[in-house]
Amino acid sequence: MTFRATVLTLYPEMFPGPLGQSIAGRALADGKWSFDARNIRDHAIDKHRTVDDTPAGGGAGMVLRCDVLAAAIDAVADGRPMLALTPRGKPLTQARVRQLAAGEGAILLCGRFEGFDERIFDARPIEEVSIGDYVLSGGELGAMVLLDACVRLLPGVMGAASSGEEESFEAGLLEYPHYTRPVEWEGRTIPEVLRSGDHARIAAWRHDRASADTRLRRPDLIERHGGAREEPPSGARLED
Repeated sequence: MTFRATVLTLYPEMFPGPLGQSIAGRALADGKWSFDARNIRDHAIDKHRTVDDTPAGGGAGMVLRCDVLAAAIDAVADGRPMLALTPRGKPLTQARVRQLAAGEGAILLCGRFEGFDERIFDARPIEEVSIGDYVLSGGELGAMVLLDACVRLLPGVMGAASSGEEESFEAGLLEYPHYTRPVEWEGRTIPEVLRSGDHARIAAWRHDRASADTRLRRPDLIERHGGAREEPPSGARLED
């Protein structure tokens, strides 16, 4: 089963963009996933190819028309999850990314202007998703973020499967700090435990640092996961 991504956008020329490079790009070239960008404007119903109109009730900006959006969605709907990138959406999580990556793919709807006519969400099974509490010019960058997060989890995409299991958010914690050569740099050295060769000590140190950094930087994650995964790995002992 190949993961298939379809993006509905007013700017298909923005794609694949970063998705055509690095890990995602190699996976795309190797056929581990497929991608298609469709222009919403192709489904406009007037000669001017109009996709938006003024807000009902007045106000600034323009709103994407529900009839045009519905036509664009219906042209590609095939049972894959449909997600709209919008600041109003539910925050995207690693757990949701894993669910999507395990499926057949996704259809992503990119907003522009003041957003979508609300009736599109009443009429079609669309999940609203946000990549953060800030506002972008459109949903295209959000779609790229979501797809990059999914593609790297597909079988055979990352060189080492364990790479995706020890990263931030996978266990409800941020990832532990990383070091590499040189051993000493500007008077700062790699922690001794990481040079000890003692895998149990290293695992315990990493878990301890991940827990401490999460409590310091993202206490909301600890609260959200109810202290889950606070115990060190089996057989490991924490450093004093």
